[in-house]
Amino acid sequence: MITATKGLRIRRAAAVALTTGAMLATGALTAAPAQAAVAVPSITAKGGFVMNGATGKALYAKYADTPRLTASTTKIMTARVVLAQPNLNLDTKVTIQKAYSDYIVANNYASNAKLIVGDKVTVRQLLYGLMLPSGCDAAYALADKFGTGTTRAARVKSFIGKMNATAKSLGMKNTNFDSFDGISKGANRSTPRDLTLLARDALKNANFRAIVKTKSYTAKTITKTGATRTMAAWTNTNTLLGWNGTLGVKTGSGTDAKYCLVFAATLNGKQVIGTVLTSSSAANRTTDVKKLINFGYAKIG
Repeated sequence: MITATKGLRIRRAAAVALTTGAMLATGALTAAPAQAAVAVPSITAKGGFVMNGATGKALYAKYADTPRLTASTTKIMTARVVLAQPNLNLDTKVTIQKAYSDYIVANNYASNAKLIVGDKVTVRQLLYGLMLPSGCDAAYALADKFGTGTTRAARVKSFIGKMNATAKSLGMKNTNFDSFDGISKGANRSTPRDLTLLARDALKNANFRAIVKTKSYTAKTITKTGATRTMAAWTNTNTLLGWNGTLGVKTGSGTDAKYCLVFAATLNGKQVIGTVLTSSSAANRTTDVKKLINFGYAKIG
């Protein structure tokens, strides 16, 4: 026997079921949508790493802790060491020595800022010459200026020591520098993770940020006769500047190192910083970095 009370409960349950079914059918009652998964990109570079620039959280890693040749991305540390000097005056003038141009010639006309022997160039200008055209002559001048010692060789050795000490202080566990510019006998190595840590730290400096985002720069130097010389404009080797918020940081290339890039980009409040090492070509390096920047933005959400 079904009592009146029990029958009422049955009718109410049936009504709820019918109502719920109708809502599901019309889409009125739906589950909260899950965030779409972000496809992990495939890159040609042998090593890569991307982090959230704001938090330092890793977003992507491919052999991120495997040391590789760094080529001219080494110059990020050169600039970092110079900009950390106590009581630094960026307008201090440095006289360009013949040794710097001889070094370029001895290294198969390595990338250079076309500095002219006898000219007086400011530290600020040398930093632009270092980071835009990737001047190995500018790197040499800075190492000679900011190293310590009574000989040029001693000063350069001292400067490279500062580079390694800085790397250790930043937690770059798999990094060793044996040159001030990336021209190496094989011991100048770092990892995508370490170089990204370095870039994140260097970007805290306003002068560094201003330099690496500059597409072109013209320096006026003082010649040995006291006249003013206008140097040919230095063009940034980083052709990605401005693309999708890209604001730096440094390219690198070499026979063994292949193609490298340490990059940073900011868009709609999202910042990504990363590195690719040993891309197979300049074009593939560009494609790799574009993929990683877009992936980083998507992962930050």
